[in-house]
Order: sequence, then structure tokens, then C-alpha cells
Amino acid sequence: MDEKYRRAVDAAALFSETDLDGRITYVNDRFCAVSGYRREELLGVDHRLLNSGLHPDEFFATLWRTIALGNVWKGELCNRAKDGSLYWVDSTLLPVLDESTGRVHRYVSIGFDTSEQRQLLHSLQWRVGHDVLTGLPNRAFLSDLLNQALDCSRIEEVPLAVCMLDLDGFKAVNDGYGHASGDLLLVEVAKRLRSIVRGEDVVARLAGDEFVLILRYVRDVAELRAALNRVLGAISAAYSIQGKDIHVYASIGVTLFPLDSDDAETLLRHADQAMYVAKQSGRNRFHLFDVMRDREVKATHQTVARVRQALLGNELRLHFQPKVNMRGGVVVGFEASLRWEHPQKGAVPPREFLPLVEETDLIVDIGEWVIDQVLAQLSRWQASGQQWPVSVNIAARHFQRTDFFDRLKQVLERHARVAPHLLDLEIVESMAIENIQHVTACLQACQALGVRFTLGDFGTGHSSLSYLKRLNTQTIKIDQSFVRDILHDRDDLALTTAVIGLARAFGREVIAEGVQSLEHGQLLLTLGCEVAQGYFIARPMPASEVPGWVANFVAPLQWQALDEAV
Repeated sequence: MDEKYRRAVDAAALFSETDLDGRITYVNDRFCAVSGYRREELLGVDHRLLNSGLHPDEFFATLWRTIALGNVWKGELCNRAKDGSLYWVDSTLLPVLDESTGRVHRYVSIGFDTSEQRQLLHSLQWRVGHDVLTGLPNRAFLSDLLNQALDCSRIEEVPLAVCMLDLDGFKAVNDGYGHASGDLLLVEVAKRLRSIVRGEDVVARLAGDEFVLILRYVRDVAELRAALNRVLGAISAAYSIQGKDIHVYASIGVTLFPLDSDDAETLLRHADQAMYVAKQSGRNRFHLFDVMRDREVKATHQTVARVRQALLGNELRLHFQPKVNMRGGVVVGFEASLRWEHPQKGAVPPREFLPLVEETDLIVDIGEWVIDQVLAQLSRWQASGQQWPVSVNIAARHFQRTDFFDRLKQVLERHARVAPHLLDLEIVESMAIENIQHVTACLQACQALGVRFTLGDFGTGHSSLSYLKRLNTQTIKIDQSFVRDILHDRDDLALTTAVIGLARAFGREVIAEGVQSLEHGQLLLTLGCEVAQGYFIARPMPASEVPGWVANFVAPLQWQALDEAV
């Protein structure tokens, strides 16, 4: 290299040469200054001496393949200096050709130290996600951290607590001692919070004197209470700020996943609501968000009272929708559905009033009334020689009660003449996976009484083989949202086919709801699903119309033709 060019390169760049085997044959002064090695320590040594260990083997294989073929390689390399520190170099590697043979005979590297720029970029990125005063994650970063924690909790099926913490008395510190003292106090609070939580937990600062704690692996409420009392104790201990003794306290609002919502924003909002309850209750305490109470408040008292009046005033009615074996043309049972005979509005379908009360205890009273009425109807049909099973949809709040089994046993005993297997309880998939252990235990206990179970809305939630294995229901129902569009939607057809295959593989019966046409039934039969219900077969009807409808039901000839073809 010409001497004047070499001096220019030496002033600005790290320059080195290696032979074809990768042994260093030349380094300039800047290379030595940055790497920390003397020139004598580098010459003749394999370049791997500088390997940081951060790049995978494939990275270097690509690099050497590129320059060995006579091409230029450009990229960023991380090297390790003599003292063990890492430094980054924006490098260009060039093969040097022998003029007489045209072959590569050595390699030249020209690079620029980018460590300072990378450190600055890292610092800027850190500042985006952290509170500069306390060093804690800020509001922007907290959202990512909470979502990550929620994902882990779902996978590991362990609860976590989201806590909103507000300092009581902080404004008085700012007003009385100045903002500098207030900032020092916040720094000390952050240190105490970090020191008291576990490594897997999160402490973040939202703004002002508001902090958020994400406590993972909370095994029970007793453990949570102990942890929060430790936090209260740590915060309330005296502070020495600029020679002054200062006292502040904390109010903490807490909500638990998965008992509460699985949405990060909702959890933070509920923790915030609970924190204000703690403040109103006297401060220096924590308050656990009451999920059930919150949901009940959302349903207007007027609506709940009116539906309760309908239940007590005998305004509710049961209708029954037939389930048929399409291949054989046989009625195999019914599904009970609710109607409200409103004095002014007439017949009100369940979708217009049940969602308004399903998160209150009124849904439990309605559910128990439906089971009692169904068993009474089964008794009447049984007396006339009919043995039609009837399925009943059970609300999540109802089935997840700890006394569900005991109360079901009592109502079965009141209708002792009815064979328990004629009662089929339908639980939806989403409700089952919310509390899989309780649901599985309750399901098994009820099945021991002889009651049958159907898993409804299958495929609309978080379906998995492990859930299907643990939820040992006799029947799987294909949701009508899939069945409705199987004639023209390839995805729904594939999902329906898959559910039928899963049912067969697990030895379960399968039923399709939402059969709206002759063609729906034909396609389901070819897929291997024989039992179905839907408006094409029959709409829900009063119990008085059931015997006559059954006597007159005849399967369509096209379905019978399919039977003969098989």
C-alpha cells in the first residue's frame, strides 16, 4: 500500500492483513490500540484469537466462503479485546489477488470501531423503555412485560398478580421539602421495591408516585397477602432524605390472573380501581379486586330485578329442539332452550336477556330452574313410554360453583324416577379451559351419578388435544358457526372434518348444530357425522308439540339415498 494511503487509513481505521490460513501478517497501530494487543502478540497468530464467541459458526463459514471466492464481504464483527471486553467493528474484507496467477494470496480487512455508537444506541433504546429517574421499566415497556408474563402464565397454568401502588403522603414531601427531595424519595422507593420482589417479578414506574408490580407464581391468596404486607412494611419504614426523616405509606390495588380478565389493559385498570378502594378504606393497605362484584355491577340492577321477577312469576318457558340421526331418520334427543313470555313484548329469545345476567348469581337460579323443569318433563315423557335424552346448556358461573355437584345430586334425588343418563349437561369449551382442574373434577363426579356431558362450541376457543383428553365428555358438538358455511368455506369445511376426526379418534359421539339446508345434512353425512340439529330439521318447540312432531318426522329421501349408497 502506498505510504500516504497507509497513513490515512491508520488515522481513521483498523487495518489488518491475514494469509490464506487466517494467520495475521500485519496490523496497524489503531488495530493494536483498540484490541489491546501489542503488534508482536498478533503477528503470526490465528485471527481466532479475537473471536468474541457471539457469532455462530455459520456466520464465519459464510464470511470465509465469500472472500475465498474472490468477493468482498461487508458486515459488523464483534471482537474480544485482550482485557476481555467486547468491541464492534464495521468491517470490509477484501481478497487480494496475485497479479501473475490471478489467485487470492492474502486478505485485507479495513474496519471502523462502532462500539461507542452501539453503546449510544443501546442507551437510547433503554431510555425509551425505562424511567430515567429510577431506572425502572416505564409505562411503554410495562405493556410488553405484562403481556410476556401473561403468555408464560397461560402456558405454565400458574396465576400472577398485577398490583398498582400509589404513595400516600408524597405530595406533602414535594410541597414541604421540594421536588429534589421528592425525586430522591422516589429513587429510594424504587430500590426498596426491587430489593423485596423476586427475580422473575417486575417493578415498573408509571408516572409520578405510581408504581406497578407484576408478581408471578402466586400460589394462593395467603402467599399474596404475605408478599403485599412485606411491600407495605418496606415502603412505610422511615426514609432519610437530605438529612430529614420522611414517612410515606402505600395503597395497593391487586387483581389476579386468570380469575380476572386475560387482557393486560383490563388488568391494569382493575388494579387501579382496587387501589382507589384501598385509599378510601384508610390507606397503608391493599385491596383485592372483586371480579364477581364488578361483573354484577355492570348488569344493571333494574335488568337483573326484572329477569328475576320473570323467573319467580312463571314467565319463563322451555322449548325443545330435536336432535336426529340423519342417516337412520331417528329422533335421538332434544336440546332445551329458554324463552321469556314477556307480558308486553311477547316471546323474548334467550340471546336478548341471558347475556345481561350471566355474570350474576341469577344465572345460577335460572340454571337450576331449567334442570328441574327438564327432569320434570323427562319424567312425564318417561311415563308415556318415551326415553328421549335432553341436553341443557350450563353457564360458566353456574358450573364453576363449588357446590354444583351437591345441588345437582339433590335435584336428581327429587326426580328419582328419571334415569340420570337422560340428562345431558352441555358445557362450552371456553368455560372449561378457564379452570380446567375444577371443571375436570366436577365433570367426573357428575358422570359418576350417571349424567352425560357434551362439550359445546368446540373449535371456537383454544382447542387442544390435551384439553380434549382431560375433558372426557361423551359428546362433542360442532359449533354452528362452522357448520353454517361448510358448503362454500373451505376453512370451515376443514375444521368440521377435523373435529369429526378428533371425535372418532377419542371415541366420542359427535353432533353438528346449525343444519340449515338439505345440502348441509348431505355433506355432514359424507364426512361421517350422523347426528345433527338445526332449523332445517326443526325449530325449538313447546313440549306439547314434541310427540306429534316426532310421530310425523321423516328423514329426507336424499339422506336415505346416501344411507343406501353406503
